[in-house]
Amino acid sequence: MMNKLPMTLLAQIDDVAVFQTAALSNETVHGLDSSSESAAQTTALQPGQASYGELNLGLHVNDDAAKVLHNRMGLLSAINESFMSLSSKIFQHTPIRRLHWVNQVHGRHIHDVDATALSMAPVAADAMVSQQPGIGLAIMTADCVPVVLYQPATGQIAAIHAGWQGLACGVIKATVNRFDNTLPIKAWIGVCISQANYEVSVDVRDKLLAGCKENQALPARELDDFVALFSIPSSSSNSNDNEKVKLDLPKLAAMQLEAAGAMVMNELPVDCSYADSRCYSYRRQTHLQQPATGRMALVIARNVQSHDK
Repeated sequence: MMNKLPMTLLAQIDDVAVFQTAALSNETVHGLDSSSESAAQTTALQPGQASYGELNLGLHVNDDAAKVLHNRMGLLSAINESFMSLSSKIFQHTPIRRLHWVNQVHGRHIHDVDATALSMAPVAADAMVSQQPGIGLAIMTADCVPVVLYQPATGQIAAIHAGWQGLACGVIKATVNRFDNTLPIKAWIGVCISQANYEVSVDVRDKLLAGCKENQALPARELDDFVALFSIPSSSSNSNDNEKVKLDLPKLAAMQLEAAGAMVMNELPVDCSYADSRCYSYRRQTHLQQPATGRMALVIARNVQSHDK
């Protein structure tokens, strides 16, 4: 199952694994340079047609709900298949019972999975935390920065949705603060839009900086150097009245994680959702005048910790 789905095992530590899904498999875009701007057009249909790809996981983008739920169940099966292949070498496999999803609203509310009964209606939140074995936490994106956390000593895991608004309101810091700050925390950043393709107005950059200051999401020195660290001028700016810049959201997320006390395990830059033809991208959807596009997911799943046996 896993080999048939557009998903990748990004990391496996102890009995915790991190998976990144995509819109299309490598075979679908075989022979294309996925880093090129022209390759980004290959996922396009015609203007006016939605681009749902092979594994849309978003129920909120007007795709057929039955198909999306089937995709989510297929993802769960593929995760369990991956764990089963690892179990003989590392631990005894117990199936992951469920994946948790949230209604992402670009805020900083954190959903404690362990303290809430499972419901058909997803909780409005942009982060999840859990210490339960046998579950997975899934964050959907189509350009925003997805982050997952794992603390080996406690077994706690988390998943975070961090677009520019989430980065401004301190959702990363607030989630890391749910962990024991005396023990190491590992973090992974998933596929998201790169600085080269994330052009915004100066006003957005200034709001982002103001939010980082208000929520103390970065040390003072990095706040002072914010523009130089995370912003470059855009060549499309025509005048001071319409000044545009390009923001480096994954770099900002990584530095917020480090400032909060988490260690980023994967190297930057990560794959760009806009430029990579295998990925979903809301910004690409807008540029191609499509009415909708799908959502991929960064998932962290926990089997059975050694101290649970």
